[in-house]
Amino acid sequence: MGYSAPSPSASPSNAPSTADARSPSAPSEPKEIHFGRPILGEEERRAVLDVLDSPQLVHGPRAVAFENDFAGWCGGGEAVSVSSCTAGLHLAWFQMGLGEGDEVIVPAQTHTATAHAVEYVGAKPVFVDAEPVTGNADLEQIEAAINERTKAISVVHYLGMPVDMRRLNAIASRHGLPVIEDAALAIGSTVDGIHAGLLGDLGCFSFYPVKHMTTAEGGMVLTRDAGIAERIRRQKAFGLDRTVVERAEPGVYDVTQLGFNYRMNELQAAIGIEQIKRLEGFLAARHRNYWHLETGLKEIDELDLLRSSHDGLESSHYCLSAILKGPAEGRRSEIVAALKAQGVGSSVYYPGPVPALGYYRDKYGLKAEDFPNATRISRQSIALPVGPHLDEDDMDRITQAMKRAIHDVCN
Repeated sequence: MGYSAPSPSASPSNAPSTADARSPSAPSEPKEIHFGRPILGEEERRAVLDVLDSPQLVHGPRAVAFENDFAGWCGGGEAVSVSSCTAGLHLAWFQMGLGEGDEVIVPAQTHTATAHAVEYVGAKPVFVDAEPVTGNADLEQIEAAINERTKAISVVHYLGMPVDMRRLNAIASRHGLPVIEDAALAIGSTVDGIHAGLLGDLGCFSFYPVKHMTTAEGGMVLTRDAGIAERIRRQKAFGLDRTVVERAEPGVYDVTQLGFNYRMNELQAAIGIEQIKRLEGFLAARHRNYWHLETGLKEIDELDLLRSSHDGLESSHYCLSAILKGPAEGRRSEIVAALKAQGVGSSVYYPGPVPALGYYRDKYGLKAEDFPNATRISRQSIALPVGPHLDEDDMDRITQAMKRAIHDVCN
């Protein structure tokens, strides 16, 4: 059964408890509010030790079990474990056979890995600006950017807020283009009840430590297309025609295509199997924290908040992005420092539109002014934590700290 977003008051039995999320030796004085923290318990430790006690650290059953669990949790498709989300994105373009002269439409407002994966295969990323209210790629600009060299569309569910895939898929269908979802922050994101990664041709997920769940490092590719899944399974392991398990004679195989070493090991998979059991609770806590924090921050005149869940689009609530305006605009560094002084951690997503970062700026002659919405979000936003290591009291602390920081900086 796939994931469905809980109500703001939901408190399922597998939600992380205070004991899960905090050190038992934490002092009674107000704790530092970290932007993100992995939540790992005795179950993950035992799972890792079980792998270390076994003779098989790679090519084992846990990676397969994790893939099956992940696909089942998302509600369908085939899942292929990989060493990172970036590796998954590279494989996504590689298995399509893209190369020099081909173009892929890419959001300007994203992590650089989204564009790097296109560059890896020799294709050109063509950047489009963000919507001002969600941070997702502007769908009208996507259609306007399509030409005879366009071979695919790459979309990012920015901070877990899903792109309106109903509209995007209609655009892609009109032009006969595949859609790849960068779902690094979208575990738990849905459109009309369908999970991210199952909305386009394939989706790639990240299990980096501060994401919705973790395997320390690692990623997953999810697709409904069995042919794509099989190609990626082979290409993530050197392009061999037989896995270790499939070989009738040890060490004997053929190499039928070019491939990479992008496998997930058994230690990572063992952690992932246990993390999926906690995932509903993790997401419920994020959902609850997000809406509590949004309610408080709405009172602050110097902030704009990016739009979250609406009209069948359900966010995974990776974090809450607040955009500075009025007297606070241009004073992010001072406000972040004032938050830090009050024990509140934050982050920035991202340091600039990708086409305005050094490599892409120098190669393609682009500048931040070409992408005004992405530039405003990148330069003026502060990402605030809502993860399951925190609770509603922490959200109140963040709200009060933000009010105090803006007052002290702007007055």
